[in-house]
Amino acid sequence: MALFSIIIPLYNKERYVENAIKSILKQTITDYEIIIVDDGSTDGGKEIISKYVSDKISIIDHYKNRGLSAARNTGIKNATSDYITFLDADDLWHPNFLQTVKNLISSHPEAHIFATNFDEVYPKTKHKPHNGSENLPSGFNGIIDFFKINLKQGIYTPSSVCWHKSVFETVGHYDEKITFSEDLDFNIRANLNFKLAYSTSIQMSYFMETDNQITRSSILTKTLPDYDQYEKYCSTAPYLKKYLDFERYVLAKHLKVDGDKIKHKLIIRSIDLKNLNYKQIILLKSPFFLLHCIKKTKDFLIRKGIKLTSY
Repeated sequence: MALFSIIIPLYNKERYVENAIKSILKQTITDYEIIIVDDGSTDGGKEIISKYVSDKISIIDHYKNRGLSAARNTGIKNATSDYITFLDADDLWHPNFLQTVKNLISSHPEAHIFATNFDEVYPKTKHKPHNGSENLPSGFNGIIDFFKINLKQGIYTPSSVCWHKSVFETVGHYDEKITFSEDLDFNIRANLNFKLAYSTSIQMSYFMETDNQITRSSILTKTLPDYDQYEKYCSTAPYLKKYLDFERYVLAKHLKVDGDKIKHKLIIRSIDLKNLNYKQIILLKSPFFLLHCIKKTKDFLIRKGIKLTSY
C-alpha cells in the first residue's frame, strides 16, 4: 500500500492537467498512487491523461459533471492509502511537497492535518509568496490553530494540504450540496476535531488566473455554506467566531456585488463588527457601485501581477 493517495479532480482543464501530473512525477518521494477523477470533462483533458495510466495512475469517470465536491469524494472513497491529498488540475507541486508533508507527519504524530505554504502565480509566470502565514516565523514547522492564523488570507489551499484518512472517517466527506466555498465547510469540521501541523516552506504553486475559476463567476445560483451551524462550537474554539465573521464579511461583499440584497443583509446581521478591521467595515458598508469598481480594479491588477486586499 502506498503512503499517499493523490486525487486530481478534473473538469475541463486540458491546458493545465498534464503539468499538474508532471509535477507529481517530479516528487522526491515516489511512494504514492494517483487517482484522477474526470468529472464529465467536455474538452480534450481525458485524452491527455489517458497516456499516463499505469499501475500507479488510474482514472475514474463520472461521465457527467457532478461538481468538485463529488469528484473529491469519489477519489476519497477509492483511495487506499493512510494519507490523502488533492492536487487541483490547474495547480503545481514543488518537488519536495510530499517530502515536506512526510517530515510533518514524522515530527508531529499528534496531528492529522498537514499543510504547507504556497506561492501565487500571476500572468506571465510571475511568482509571489502567499502572505497567509506572515504571522509565523520563517522556517516554522509546528502545530497551529487554524482559526487563529487563518483570520486574513488562507494559510493553505486544497492543493497544499494532506489529510489522514481518519479525518474523513470522523467528520465525513465534502458536502456535495454546497457549491460555493465547499472547502470552508470541510475545513471547519476537520480543524474542530483534529490538530494541524504546518510548514511555512513554499511547496505548491496556485495560479491566480485560470479558466473556470469559481471566484470569477456569480454566486447567485450557488448553494452557500450555513455559517450559523458552527456557532455552537465557538465556546470550545476561541477564535472560531472571529473566523466565521471574517468569512461572512467575504461572502457579504460577493453578495452585494452580485446584487443579492436580501442575503447580504442577513449575513451582515450575524457579524460582530469588532471582529473586522476598519477597512473591512468601510467596504462592508460601501455602495454597490464602489464595490463593483474595486472588484474590476482588483481583477485588472491581478492580470498585471499585483494583488490588493483589505486584510
